[in-house]
Formats: sequence, C-alpha cells, structure tokens
Amino acid sequence: MSPSPVFPIAASVFRESVRDRVPYNLVIFAILLMGASYLLGQLTAGQELKIIKDLGLAAMSMFGLFIALFIGIGLVSKEVERRSIYGLLSKPISRAQFLLGKYVGLVVTLVVNVGVMSVALYAVLGYMAVTESEDFKRGWEAPALDPMLIVAIGLILLGLMLVTAIALLFSTFSSPMVSAATTLGLYVAGHFSDDLRHLDQSVDSRVAGVLGRLLSYLLPDLSVFDVKARVVHGLPVPFDEVAWAVGYGLVYIVGLLAVSILIFNRRDFK
Repeated sequence: MSPSPVFPIAASVFRESVRDRVPYNLVIFAILLMGASYLLGQLTAGQELKIIKDLGLAAMSMFGLFIALFIGIGLVSKEVERRSIYGLLSKPISRAQFLLGKYVGLVVTLVVNVGVMSVALYAVLGYMAVTESEDFKRGWEAPALDPMLIVAIGLILLGLMLVTAIALLFSTFSSPMVSAATTLGLYVAGHFSDDLRHLDQSVDSRVAGVLGRLLSYLLPDLSVFDVKARVVHGLPVPFDEVAWAVGYGLVYIVGLLAVSILIFNRRDFK
C-alpha cells in the first residue's frame, strides 16, 4: 500500500483545523493561563516555580484533550454528513489511507499547538531563571528550565495521540455526540486504571474485583503518561518507565488504528 495519499489528506486536515479557530482559541487561553500562573505565583512565596510548571503542564494536557475531542470526533462523521466521503473514496485512495491521513493530520495539529504552549511555558520559566537571584534559585527543587519538562511534555503529547486514536475509532461508526461522550469517558477511566486493578481490595464482591481487573487491562492506562507531579517537584523519572510508556502508547495506538481501519472497511456508505 503506497503511503503517498496519506500526506495530502493529512495536510488537508491540518489546513482545515487552522481555518477552524477552536484550536487557536484554546491555545491562546492556555497561554493566558500560564501568564496568570506567574502572577499567582508571586503571591505564594517560594512556590511560584512549582505553580507555573504545574499549571502549564496541566493546561497542555487539558486543552490538548479539547483539541483532540473537538476535531477528532468529526474526522469521519463530518465527511459523511457533507457527503464528501463518496467523492473521496471514489478516487484511488484506500479507506485505510483515508483514515491514516485523517489521524496524521490531527496529530500534526496537536504537535503544533502543544509546541506553541511549550514555547510559552519555557518563555515564562526562562524569564524567572534570568530575573530571580541566585539565593532565591537555591530554594528550588528543580531548575526553572528543567530538561525533564521535555519528557513530561512528550508523554502528554503521546497520551493525546492515544486519545485521538480513540476518538477516531468511535468516529468511524457513531455520531459526534456519542463519540465525544465515549472518548471522554475512556479518558477519565484511563486515569483510574490502577484503582480498577485493585478494586477487589475496596469491595467485597469477587465478581466486581475480577471485572475491575479485566477492565484495567482492556482500557487504555493513561496514567503511565502522567509524570507531571514528579517533574514539578524535581523527582526522578526512570528511563525504563519512560520507555515502557512510549512502547505501550505506540502499540496501543497501532492497535486502535488497526481496529478503526477494520470497522471502516466494513462500513457500507451506499
């Protein structure tokens, strides 16, 4: 299968997302939030660096999720509603290429937006690194421009890529509202995988415990991508843990895309 048609489709998705002002509005709001965190930090002596990092990373995660949801749920359904799907699939493009192009386009949109937010966060942190005194900096648990922030941002982006793949999967066979609700539900559940895995320690029902453990293995474990708290407090994040998160995320994404393609290939648009 030639991958060449994937890239024009991806470019089209990116251009359409640029014309759609939702991502811009979310990014601008996130940048303003980071600026506000700096002002808020001035009111909490000795804690401003932690607050800025914490709110900055949280803003990337939250607003990246909104972008993935608002655009991802309509990747396929929007084409069906416009009936443009018939013209696209009549061209020498396979359904797999069509879906992969849509996914890559949204991932590029996420990368650009997370990149802009990262630059804004580093600008605020860089300003602090330059303006604060050396005596004051010695009280920081981690430097302002901590390289581990890149690791945290990268894992946030990988988690968002997984959420995008989930949104794409549901968009292949359900309406935008159902896709959004289901994707959001899985996002929330994915952050409580460890609780589901140990549900048998909290409830008396053996059936509930087995079901919880089963769900913890089937549902995406999004907690593996969340190292924000440790990075903010200057705690180490082992390389093997990062490698496991990257491998887990990529394998899960490939699996979701494979299932999406399987469902989309079987769908009848006549």
